[in-house]
Amino acid sequence: MSTLPASILAHAQSLPEGGVLSPKEFLHLGSRAAVDQALSRLTKGGKLLRAARGTYVMPVSGRFGTRAPAPEKVVEALASQSGEVVTPHGANAANALGLTQQVPIREVYLTSGRTRKLKLGRSEVTVRHAPRWMLALGAGPAGAAVRALAWMGPAHVARSLAALHRTLPTAEWQTLISARATLPSWMAKAIGEEAVRA
Repeated sequence: MSTLPASILAHAQSLPEGGVLSPKEFLHLGSRAAVDQALSRLTKGGKLLRAARGTYVMPVSGRFGTRAPAPEKVVEALASQSGEVVTPHGANAANALGLTQQVPIREVYLTSGRTRKLKLGRSEVTVRHAPRWMLALGAGPAGAAVRALAWMGPAHVARSLAALHRTLPTAEWQTLISARATLPSWMAKAIGEEAVRA
């Protein structure tokens, strides 16, 4: 193996599971065409997976053969590389917070960046752009509550908030109340009504 593919592979092997590679990281080793060709060869040889245009990941080897890295690890690595906020979708948040028994079938994440699809082995992960208010409280319980409420919708907001009021830690509930100004009117009103009920 020539030095360029070997260098790319060595770097890929040094990353944790889900670590992403971009052609731009290797431009100091050769021209863009040479880097693209090396990545293409490594992908065809099964040494790398092309998750999206310009995004590569290393397959994970185990005793049962190789598999794609865990989607959440790839999404985390993309977020840290790009500086985007990336969180689980509202359906996942609603399930995690006990607001619904439905388990989402498709892997969807919300991002402050652009919408894109990632191909990881047989599964496809959607990273969808979300409005700022949906990501403002971050990945903690209060932020998850906002995304869960958005997914549940206005018809279920009162019942959902009553459940969240009982289950969220006090500090997270206070964070949710204090964020009302940034939220859609229907959600802010419902949070205010539930807060008064305390």
